[in-house]
Amino acid sequence: MPLFEMSGKTLSPVEQANFALEKELQTLIERNLATVFNCRFVASEFSTGALHAGRIDSLALSEDNNPVIIEYKKVESSELINQSLFYLHWIQDHKGDFEIAVQRKLGNGVEVDWSDVRVICIAPNYKKYDVHAVQVMGANIELWKYRLFKNESIYLEEVFQATKVTASPSSVYGGKNPVMVEAGKKAAQVRAIATYEFDEHLEGKPAHIQSLMHSIREFIVGIDPAIEEVPKKFYVAYKISQNIVCMEPQSRNIKLFVKLSATNVESPPKFYRDVTEIGHYGTGDTEFTLSSEQDFELIKPYIEAAYNKVGG
Repeated sequence: MPLFEMSGKTLSPVEQANFALEKELQTLIERNLATVFNCRFVASEFSTGALHAGRIDSLALSEDNNPVIIEYKKVESSELINQSLFYLHWIQDHKGDFEIAVQRKLGNGVEVDWSDVRVICIAPNYKKYDVHAVQVMGANIELWKYRLFKNESIYLEEVFQATKVTASPSSVYGGKNPVMVEAGKKAAQVRAIATYEFDEHLEGKPAHIQSLMHSIREFIVGIDPAIEEVPKKFYVAYKISQNIVCMEPQSRNIKLFVKLSATNVESPPKFYRDVTEIGHYGTGDTEFTLSSEQDFELIKPYIEAAYNKVGG
């Protein structure tokens, strides 16, 4: 998609460019990991040892404390997919090496969550065969393409998201509500290697809480088809490049942790709380505790604002 520069009511196309060196792309992303992917930098050019004789471009830790591998190419190349798959298998067999690197960079108090390993490939383009190959593999690899422009702008877009549909809608909703079944067809996605599912968070919850969970899920994934549902042990995250909302279901209510700072929350309802300095499951500094559909109607604008803030 072309980029146009606005001058009054006149549009002028912005010419594309590229990095002179691949390292320039890598350095740019590493210095802006928090902004782009909401990750913490761990290491650059991480050696996989004499036996494997490889170097992982970037290692990071996600906002959910999951390992993150990032590989870059400044030209279209199938080698990027092969390298990423190799490093994904390597890190799963060398968890201790990664945890030591995390402790050295981020401190001993950080606990790595191995339920998910995120692999991000960044390149200007991908062959259709590469996208198909990743899809068939079922590996947890994200394909992102970039465009660099001469006005010093860069555009990032995810072209493949490693997700799969889990249980059929009839098993998710028990065949009781056809409307919710149709919504669930789109919403019922989890990462290919995730160990938790949305259904697990429904178990033991009262009917009105389950119904509210479905409403929240339907609304969030309806904002943008690129939004991904990632169930965790204590909550369900909804994300694009980073978490937008985390839903923590409880027996009497649902806590939503929205990625908004207190300064961006205007005229909040009475069930809002700033949890910037308060420990909690999930990510996001703005907490809303909901117990009804009416409560949720008041929260929708804040979720949309968080989506816009992360660049959706």
